[in-house]
Amino acid sequence: MFSKKMKNLVPYVPGEQPQDQGYIKLNTNENPYPPSPRIDKFLQTFNTKKLRLYPDPLFLELREAIAEKYKIKKDQVFIGNGSDEVLAFSFYAFFDRSRGKLMFPEFTYSFYPVYCDLFNINYQKIPLTTDFSIDIKNFLHNTESCGIILPNPNAPTGILLPLKKVRDLLDRYIDNRVIIIDEAYIDFGGESAVSLIDKYKNLLVIQTFSKSRSLAGIRIGFAMGDKALIDALFVVKDSFNSYPANTLSLEIAKLAISDIKYSDSVIKNIIKTREKLSDTLKHIGWNVLPSTANFVFAEKLGIAGEKIYLKLKEKGVLVRYFNKPGINNFIRITIGTEYEIDVLIKKIKACF
Repeated sequence: MFSKKMKNLVPYVPGEQPQDQGYIKLNTNENPYPPSPRIDKFLQTFNTKKLRLYPDPLFLELREAIAEKYKIKKDQVFIGNGSDEVLAFSFYAFFDRSRGKLMFPEFTYSFYPVYCDLFNINYQKIPLTTDFSIDIKNFLHNTESCGIILPNPNAPTGILLPLKKVRDLLDRYIDNRVIIIDEAYIDFGGESAVSLIDKYKNLLVIQTFSKSRSLAGIRIGFAMGDKALIDALFVVKDSFNSYPANTLSLEIAKLAISDIKYSDSVIKNIIKTREKLSDTLKHIGWNVLPSTANFVFAEKLGIAGEKIYLKLKEKGVLVRYFNKPGINNFIRITIGTEYEIDVLIKKIKACF
């Protein structure tokens, strides 16, 4: 009953989503704080009669709100059902095995090779440096590549590639191949590459409402780039599903993007807690990579990452462990509330 292509797929494995409430959940990079209070007020008065109609297939109001926020044109904005869908459409639109291999970091978001397999794209994993940072020179050796995708900050390391380095990469790379900067975590300490999209017609910046705006549950992501790139994404979208984003999610996202004061306060709290956790772990002998995301990537020398993950799970705290050579001694810890991180620290000190 199954196609040959389906039999050969190796799917992405999401973090654990336990159905009970027995854990402190620090494993899937969700925001520990609620979304904008404007959304509560909106939901109390939302006219459900709107739900009998299809949503706007052009996402005009949300695209205008995003364009206003980032000081770009609405024609430079695309909306999708989560940034994962935006990534999928982008892989289909811009990367082709006939033009070479897609390049991305050796340790990075594990959906990238899944999409490559799904869309029959050859790829090449580019090694990180010994300190787990990205060296752009390593992406410039292959002149037969079909494109580049970089998370910035990278995941699961949390390490930021400064905007100057992004610009250097764009200056030195093939100008008729697309470079995607996947900025799911950029709001937690980095500078977005969206300021470069007018100069570099091959740059696509992808962001999400899931992280800094506490809206993982509504599944809204967006891309920003040259109009030609955005038009191509609409062609792919309308060849797959004309209405990927629902009416309620579009309205909620529009409210969230406009409440800058609230999102800034949430981001500030997360950064403060992240630095507290990093400093504490270093003080008790852990190796912690420098993070500008809403998580930290850390190891305790001499103790396997799986052992740390399992022990913390036994104690009621979920973190993320990656069973991959080179990073299998690390765990990734989502930044929770200050209380949750205090509990985590107490568990770590007691167990390790």
